[in-house]
Formats: sequence, C-alpha cells, structure tokens
Amino acid sequence: MKTEVIKKNNIEVAVVSSDELLITDVQSALDLIMTVKYETGCTNIAINKGAIVNDFFVLSTCLAGEILQKFINYGVRFAIYGDFSKYTSKPLRDFMYESNKGKDIYFQTTASLAVDKLAGCARPMETVHRHSPHPDRPLLRY
Repeated sequence: MKTEVIKKNNIEVAVVSSDELLITDVQSALDLIMTVKYETGCTNIAINKGAIVNDFFVLSTCLAGEILQKFINYGVRFAIYGDFSKYTSKPLRDFMYESNKGKDIYFQTTASLAVDKLAGCARPMETVHRHSPHPDRPLLRY
C-alpha cells in the first residue's frame, strides 16, 4: 500500500494506491480508515478501484452500503478512482451518479479528479456544443 498526502484548496487528501486488495469486508475498511487517519491525520481518503473487492460493486451483496456507512460514521469522506466502464448495472451506475452529486462519497476516473472532489475544488467549466439553444453560441456548464 502506498499513501501520498496531497494538499489542495487547504484540504489534505490521502491518496491510497495498492495492487493488492485492501478492502474486502467491513472490518478491512475500518482497518484502512484507522490506519490512514493515524498515519496521515487525513479525513479525506481516495483509493484506487483495484484495491477494493469486486463484490463491493455488486449492490445486491449490500457490501458497498455497509462499508460506505462506516466511512460516514467515522467522519471520513471517501473517493474511489479508476475505470468503471466495465460495470453495466443500471442501479450501480445510478448509485455512483447520485454519490457524485453528494458531499461525502465519490467515484472518479482518476486520482486527480478524486482529489479535486474531496478538496472541494470547483469542476472546470466545460463547453458543450450539442443541445445549445443557439448553435452559434456554445452552452457553458459547470
């Protein structure tokens, strides 16, 4: 397990990466929370998707709910980063979408985006040309 503390927007985020499974059940999630909090003092943790058991992403196992509730109970904001494109479950996609709209749990494609979310950085403005009411003026959204 490699942990790097990144300070952004005056908020420290512990970015954890591992090739081995670190979160396999509720107890291992608690162990990770306590280890990271003790070693770094951070209450914002981002972890790579590969360090989390695949059952986490099968909502019918209830593992995600149980684990994420522990993060909330212990006052830790949490982001998982990686490629989620292989998951086609509509309930899972909806869960990730809704989580990303909240303030405590995020699913992002890169560690950098996960840090931005946890640090409360505004999403950069993007230009969207389709569905613009005025084709000669791009629609801006945040």
